[in-house]
Amino acid sequence: MDQLKRMRLFVRTVETESFSRAGKAESVAQSTVSKEVAALEAHLGTLLIRRSPRGLSVTDKGREFYDFAIGMLSDLETAEARIRSGEMSARGRLRVTCSPVFSNRLIAPRLPALFASYPDLTIDLEVSERYVSLIEDGVDVAIRIGELPDSGLLARQIGCVEATVVASPAYLAEHGTPANLDDLANHSCLPFTFQGNSKTWKFQGPEGPVVVPPFGPLRTNDPESVHAAVLAGMGLAQGPSWMFADDIEAGRLVSVLEDYRPRLYPIQAVSSTTRRMTGAIKVFVDFVAGLLKDEPHLRLR
Repeated sequence: MDQLKRMRLFVRTVETESFSRAGKAESVAQSTVSKEVAALEAHLGTLLIRRSPRGLSVTDKGREFYDFAIGMLSDLETAEARIRSGEMSARGRLRVTCSPVFSNRLIAPRLPALFASYPDLTIDLEVSERYVSLIEDGVDVAIRIGELPDSGLLARQIGCVEATVVASPAYLAEHGTPANLDDLANHSCLPFTFQGNSKTWKFQGPEGPVVVPPFGPLRTNDPESVHAAVLAGMGLAQGPSWMFADDIEAGRLVSVLEDYRPRLYPIQAVSSTTRRMTGAIKVFVDFVAGLLKDEPHLRLR
């Protein structure tokens, strides 16, 4: 195996903290990863990764070499793309993940235009509410909403979204309109669950952020089901204003508690440091950024 491939396996091992997960990400056996990292260490004449029964840890020299390696691999990938096409190439298979609402309502319906402009590009679109691991699952780009943990991933903000609380006119006529956050205790609230846990509702009060746990007859991990339930008059729901905009305009839903709306949440395109901004990634991220720019409730502001 050549040194570049060994370098790539080493980078994957550092990022996943496991020979096994690195092998999964690169589609090779765990034993191959371990053997090739050892061969790289022998070639360099230094220990890069300590092995112990408790797991792996990166040495100081290993961390230094990792920083060098991710830059070199990214530069090589970009150079190859430019040499092949004379410009930033948008070809090959791109693995993308985003939420179901984002895919169904925004991205998937607009993909024909992207493929018409870039016929050599193919996209594997994984639609899920779970946070997919870019490294372990071999994903090139993730579209994510909200602040990101300090994970070492590359992120570009391409839009923002505001959360709002809505209810049907029929529900409000029967149960009244909440005037403040304390009133929510007397209402049916429809929580959206993430990985089995109900997401709290966040608001901006006079003295700062306020978190309210929602309680109601329905819990679901599907935003579209929450949307359908609130339209049916089951209770109050909090979600992105973009998802409810057409219903509010048509009078099917009413926005409430507008004085307590939380701050804007960033929409970000996230990629691994090992991939940086290759041609296909840049084209796709620019494409999604353009879609958001055309949406009043999603554009950067």
